Amino acid sequence: NMQQTSERAHHLQSSLIRDVAEKGMQMQDILPLWFGEGQWPTSQIAIEAAQNALQAGDHFYQPNNGKPRLRSALAHYMNGLYGTSKTKQNITVTASGMQGLALTALALIDSGDRVVCIDPVWPNLGESFKIAGGEIDPTTLVARDGRWHLDMEQLLAKLTDKTKALLINSPNNPTGWVCSAEEQKIILDHCRKQGIWIVADDVYARLYQHGSLAPGFQHLANADDLLISINSFSKAWSMTGWRLGWITAPANLEKTFAHLTEFNIACPAGFIQEAGLAMIEQGEAEISLLQHRLRRALTLTRTRLKHFEDISFIEPDGAFYCFFSIRGLTDSLAFAHALLDQTKVGLAPGLAFGPAGEGYLRLCYAQDEQILNKAFDKMEKGFNAVRRSLIEDK
Repeated sequence: NMQQTSERAHHLQSSLIRDVAEKGMQMQDILPLWFGEGQWPTSQIAIEAAQNALQAGDHFYQPNNGKPRLRSALAHYMNGLYGTSKTKQNITVTASGMQGLALTALALIDSGDRVVCIDPVWPNLGESFKIAGGEIDPTTLVARDGRWHLDMEQLLAKLTDKTKALLINSPNNPTGWVCSAEEQKIILDHCRKQGIWIVADDVYARLYQHGSLAPGFQHLANADDLLISINSFSKAWSMTGWRLGWITAPANLEKTFAHLTEFNIACPAGFIQEAGLAMIEQGEAEISLLQHRLRRALTLTRTRLKHFEDISFIEPDGAFYCFFSIRGLTDSLAFAHALLDQTKVGLAPGLAFGPAGEGYLRLCYAQDEQILNKAFDKMEKGFNAVRRSLIEDK
């Protein structure tokens, strides 16, 4: 009886990415391009560090905010990237970027707080703040002249003294849009005046134009600015299944995050933290390798998509997704299901990323070229049939 669950639980909606994936996982010979993960296994650097830690007896509880050595290494890493002067007091290690978002939402949000979010966006970002009681007010990126644009006037009009937080994922999943340094400066100045928290989901920061660092609020912010950055080992280090990330926040939140972690997971696993430490200290070459692979994969994706009728695709500046629209498409979920049935290629429906994503599909191109070519071969055979049955026959 659903009446016995909380309102919070009762209103949860399943991810539409999972909706397609759960079906596809029951099928044979699927080419899954639906999740935001590269196909490449994690580097031996991480695996050996975790194995060594297990052999050495790293089987016990850890400090709530994470191992001091990893926290210090992450502070050093952030300082190297952004020219900041963070210490371990600014860092909380989390069991994934997702858990970092959940903890941040719990740290900031009271029931009924207004939260502005830039969409289309990965659904979990807004949902984690909704679960904490926030009311999400989206502002939507506009596709114009072959680029994604942020309507700055619309955004600033929403960011009033009644707004508690702004959620901004840049480089953005699914569109690949990147917030420019100029835009970030305007947003930061405005939020400072209004006393609004900026929560930056920075998990794709190293996957900017597949070779450099995306502009980040960290570059511009002072130590006392209301800025929280969420990071993860999942994307740039190919560690999705390890569930390891970190929060960079003002030092006065250190205890808050320690308490929230205590009553949530208590602490991430020690041997997994050791894997993260090894990657932070020795894994730069792994990121360069991934960037190289993504450059090649994007070139291939761009070339192959030219052969599809009635689709348009805005170049991503970051992350590793191709987010393309299909002319006349009004039900991306039905299209993703039909495409899966016809071609055995699994894509994410645009609707998963909010109403603004309807009419689009998302393809994760973090794959070997051989797999991408195979997926495009299969899609070329079935794509038009699906398009005709779902769009033209209506």
